[in-house]
Amino acid sequence: MVEESRPSWENPMQFVLACVSYAVGLGNVWRFPYLCQMHGGGGFLIPYLIMLVVEGLPLFYLELAIGQCMRQGSIGAWSAINPYMGGVGIASVVVSIFLAVYYNVINAWAFWYLFHSFQGTLPWAECPLSSNLTTYVPECEKSSSTDYFWYRETLNISSSIEDHGGIQMGQALCLVLSWMVVYLCVLRGTESTGKVVYFTATFPYLVMIIYLIRGVTLHGALNGLKYMFTPKLSDLADPKAWIDAATQILFSLGLGCGSLIAFASYNHHNNNFEKQAIVVSLINSATSIFASLVTFSIYGFKATFNYESCLDRMQLLLINTFDLAEDSIKNNNLDDWISHLNASFPDKFATISSQIEGCDLESELDTAVEGTGLAFIVYSEAIKNMGLSQLWSVLYFSMLLMLGIGSMLGNVAAIITPLRDSAFLTRHFQKETLIGMMCLFCCLVGLSFTTRSGNYWFTIFNDYAATFSLLFIVLIEIIAVCYVYGLKKFEKDIEVMIGHRPHWYWKIIWSVISPVLIIGLFIFYIADYIMGGTPTYQAWDANLGKTVTKEHPPFAQAVIGLLLVTSMMCVPLVALITFIKKKKEQARESKISTTAS
Repeated sequence: MVEESRPSWENPMQFVLACVSYAVGLGNVWRFPYLCQMHGGGGFLIPYLIMLVVEGLPLFYLELAIGQCMRQGSIGAWSAINPYMGGVGIASVVVSIFLAVYYNVINAWAFWYLFHSFQGTLPWAECPLSSNLTTYVPECEKSSSTDYFWYRETLNISSSIEDHGGIQMGQALCLVLSWMVVYLCVLRGTESTGKVVYFTATFPYLVMIIYLIRGVTLHGALNGLKYMFTPKLSDLADPKAWIDAATQILFSLGLGCGSLIAFASYNHHNNNFEKQAIVVSLINSATSIFASLVTFSIYGFKATFNYESCLDRMQLLLINTFDLAEDSIKNNNLDDWISHLNASFPDKFATISSQIEGCDLESELDTAVEGTGLAFIVYSEAIKNMGLSQLWSVLYFSMLLMLGIGSMLGNVAAIITPLRDSAFLTRHFQKETLIGMMCLFCCLVGLSFTTRSGNYWFTIFNDYAATFSLLFIVLIEIIAVCYVYGLKKFEKDIEVMIGHRPHWYWKIIWSVISPVLIIGLFIFYIADYIMGGTPTYQAWDANLGKTVTKEHPPFAQAVIGLLLVTSMMCVPLVALITFIKKKKEQARESKISTTAS
């Protein structure tokens, strides 16, 4: 155990807010609502809450206990549990480096949109004029103003991952700014981070409350909320719903990255982390549900707006084509008119048949979007149609920024804490220099995501850098605590810290249910990856104004393979190196004893 002189949080509230700021991130806003939409609306809450109880909460408890007991970063903590397990901590640091490198790019995008929100007309509100100043840019006309601003003005995206292009200066400057902000937030360790989390953990809730109040008053918002709260229980028979619920809980709580261990290592030894684990886990899940209320009210508004716009286009088309009275076609009789005109004037109707659209509100609501598509396209499209759109844009992208920075504080802590625990590094580098070198390294690597093909690489990192490997890390963590360190010994450590041993429920989950569940998820991911064939990605086609599916080239597949195995290889490699060292030490001691005799 590390001496008590280790820096500590000023009070337990700082620790709780740091955990909330880290755990409550962009996944709560753009991933959970998508899963609800995909798996039966409110019915998805059933597997989600079950997985919270049998997976998320117990593992969150376990990581906090390890960090507080060992009072070291992930590498030192797992080495203290067992020298052969030091690779688990290194694997966590590798994953956190991957996360930090690409995750801060999202903050750069948030800065970009935030800066562009301070204009008289939002730049994604309408298509720009072409060079002749008489028509709109064709790429924008074929897609939409929000798609165009994202893919062309923001990313200036290439047509494939093989066309790298140069660094986009605007994005690069925003990324540098993001890393400067992160550096200043973590510069003084718990002293500075403890102050920052008061804002990063609470401001997003203020914005979400404001957005919910505004959202439910929007025209059509009730359609979205009704869609969310109308459970399709038949979807629960699909195993994918349960698998998605389990993985969402696992990743949204930030398990396996070493961040929770790092944060808990700054607690006083007798801090009651058990209550804090329960509180933070419940806050995280409640935030996901609350964010879904906001998102589905926006969904409802957007879907209703698109549906009614479709109806208006069809009415105008029929009225102009067949010289009808302006008030003759209504929303409730549009289908009847289409059938009547098609039957009465088939030749004339054939000339406009390609322009006839099927206007359906349910189809609009069924259109599921996640990730950057939800955060930067769907929301911005809804915002542009609101009154005082600049105000709502500033609030929204400020919230995204706070969520992103809060999560980055945890990612950076997972990297910096083990490095600062290293006697060699602290002897040769000051704390500020060490943090600065790490931030500079991640920033320089992250610049690759600001090239024209950068978004394709971002998607690769988002999909492969920290999914498969985190499942492996969490599985090894459980095995290490329960079957290597020993569950009874772990119980005694917890009793020393909080005054009582863990309830039998926690022990059953740790020793039996969690390992079986994680192994099941692990097998599913392996099978899904193998059966999925050649990995594909969505490439932007400027001529069509939409994304098209393409296969990843061999070099991209090689990078995917490296992302999948790099962190996991740390575990067996460190165990092997430790074994070889012990054998050499034993041989040397045996030789000394033989010589002495």
